[in-house]
Amino acid sequence: MKQFVNTLAVFDDVNNFVKGLWESLTTPIAIIIYIVLIVAIIILLIVSIIVKERRFTKTVKHLRARRKQAAAAQEKPKEKADPGIKRFSMLNELDERYAVQEMQRFDTVTLAELCDEFRNFAANKLGLYYDIGDIRKFVAGMAVSKILILQGMSGTGKTSLAYAFGQFLDNPSTVIPVQPMWKERTDLLGYYNEFTKRFNETLLLQKMYEANYRRDIYITILDEMNIARVEYYFAEFLSLLEIPDPEARMLEVVSDHWESDPKLLKEGRIKLPENMWFIGTANNDDSTFAISDKVYDRAMVLDLDKKSDPFHVGQSRTVRVSAEDFVQLVSAAQSEYEISSDTLEKLARLDTYLVKTFHITFGNRIMKQIRAFIPVYVRCGGDELDALDDIITKKVLRKLKTQNTVYVRSMAEEVCEFLDELFGADKMSISKEYVRTLANNA
Repeated sequence: MKQFVNTLAVFDDVNNFVKGLWESLTTPIAIIIYIVLIVAIIILLIVSIIVKERRFTKTVKHLRARRKQAAAAQEKPKEKADPGIKRFSMLNELDERYAVQEMQRFDTVTLAELCDEFRNFAANKLGLYYDIGDIRKFVAGMAVSKILILQGMSGTGKTSLAYAFGQFLDNPSTVIPVQPMWKERTDLLGYYNEFTKRFNETLLLQKMYEANYRRDIYITILDEMNIARVEYYFAEFLSLLEIPDPEARMLEVVSDHWESDPKLLKEGRIKLPENMWFIGTANNDDSTFAISDKVYDRAMVLDLDKKSDPFHVGQSRTVRVSAEDFVQLVSAAQSEYEISSDTLEKLARLDTYLVKTFHITFGNRIMKQIRAFIPVYVRCGGDELDALDDIITKKVLRKLKTQNTVYVRSMAEEVCEFLDELFGADKMSISKEYVRTLANNA
């Protein structure tokens, strides 16, 4: 009973405290304080809104002013070029040099003679020894694409092969050392310097311009091409080379035109020379980038993995061949030689097998390259199945790299057995070696 009385007393104390607090909070003075606080908060909100509005208005005015300045700059007429300034000094000199077209004389050779003579010249004059099969692949590759990729171990003569071919044709190759930071067209062609009012003309730009005056075969070597991303700095070249009409392959050098510009520069654009081939050397190590499928699909690839044994050559000579004559030799080979129906039937069966087993196929581009490559390789003195073996490895079986490695390893011997069944146990050695190497490295 006493505990209950104590509880009631506590309750009464709390009740009295609450009543006292409420009476204090509801006095006229307290209400005035509340009103003052509410008014102060409202004033602060209004001031904040006004400040933000003024800042926004100021920003809008600034943006409008910049737009007006930009519009005025666009409407302002372009500064006229000083007729006394020639921004392309080297190209203008080439115009003067070829003002009178010189008579060029060329030799008449067959594709087989071209390969044999080149091999002998490289050995006799330069001390470079190459297997005749590699020489045939190199020449036949030029018949398929304007872009060749020479890859393999260091010291096997990748750069030397392309360099020697220019010496053999009596028109030295142009070596362009690719730099790691290259990302765009200007790295290859040069750029316009606003301060000096001159264009920084690269060696490649000069050679491209010169090639448009001449009929020789021009070899441009992109040395260590994959030390930078090929699909970046060479992107526009890749796209232009896909255009069927050579006259439409125009590459932008500058975005405007000066009266003093070189004669062959049309509205700031240069024609990609029909007589120029780009040969890239590629290393596969930690310091380089992987070459993308976009590049591989458009190029012809030559693997130089082994050094050839030295051999004796009695005599050798240079051979001057025009690009037109080379194209005619290629066209004649492709029209006169037909891939055997037996080989085409086996190709179809191989395509069906690869689609079913690995979901990879030849595709129209690859079939077109096969039909262009094999006849030229045969006219160079090679064998039809040897040519097929090489191009199947580079263009089709290469795609196995993108497959599941465990699955490829488990299927490697079955693929080799299928190739034996299809072409014979003593054929397609390059393809079988590639598949087994891929499986062993998986």
